[in-house]
Amino acid sequence: MTAAALEHIASDAEMPAEERTHAEAAVKQDESEALAYLIDPFDLVTSVPGIELVQASWSCAHTEYDPESDEWDMYDDDDAAEEDAEEDVQEATTTA
Repeated sequence: MTAAALEHIASDAEMPAEERTHAEAAVKQDESEALAYLIDPFDLVTSVPGIELVQASWSCAHTEYDPESDEWDMYDDDDAAEEDAEEDVQEATTTA
């Protein structure tokens, strides 16, 4: 993927030399940057009806996993929604 992105950057005749140098370094350092040079986010959604893309970017951030942190509990919202739905069902059956 990195090699393909570097080839894509090299073939871009309109890219200024300074930007090309930065792009090549970024692609070599981070796979998400390589992906960003190969796939245009605008192209992913332009054919979807009703979608207007205002901004698109690719980024990658490395972070440490802390199992004790609430940030990593991805199911809290789902659990709350499930509990609300169960309460609604119970209320509907007791009033019927």
